[in-house]
Amino acid sequence: MEKKGLFITFEGTEGAGKSTALVSVSDYLKEQGYKVLCLREPGGTQLGEEIRGILKNPERSEPMCALSELLLLYAARAQLVHCRIKPALLQGCIVLCDRHDLSSLAYQGGGRGLDPAVITKVREAVLGDFVPDLTLLLDVPAELGMQRAHKRGGTDRFEQERIEFFERVCSAYREAAKVLPYVKVIDGTKTEAEVSAAAEAEIAKLLQARGMLKEGAE
Repeated sequence: MEKKGLFITFEGTEGAGKSTALVSVSDYLKEQGYKVLCLREPGGTQLGEEIRGILKNPERSEPMCALSELLLLYAARAQLVHCRIKPALLQGCIVLCDRHDLSSLAYQGGGRGLDPAVITKVREAVLGDFVPDLTLLLDVPAELGMQRAHKRGGTDRFEQERIEFFERVCSAYREAAKVLPYVKVIDGTKTEAEVSAAAEAEIAKLLQARGMLKEGAE
């Protein structure tokens, strides 16, 4: 696909500050005159939001196996990429997404222990060579992330996992960042303003590299 826009994703464990950073970056880009579309995973489409409800519901009587979880996530992801992300990129939008497929490597791979080869096969079938232009990984210790998440109140099915689960998730994220060149790590323990400034700086570098930086946007 010959795209005109940019696809930027925000990743991290629960309570890392992804959603807050995404809103701040969106405001920053809109102020500079860019057309921005904000999305989330799972979700962003009618089907995706329905799947989100299934995945996050903590009151299901039947436990969900790790493979079912993975496949549901990729079903929602396929719908989002096909119906929202790719059309927006063709129109020249900067698409900001709260989570994408790196979450599956971290949560279903690191957290649930699914074979990375299985995840890779599903990813290739659903996404092919489609990858983000930039992934901002907000890195926080698992314990701090969960403290923040619990302060929000009303934990979902993922947030009710034990701390060891999230430690594995964080480890998987950090390992992925070492080998994926489009992943940039941001210290999520810093203040919201500092995190936003770091995110904006990384995006400005990308815009400049692609010849899309507007005057005064550095």
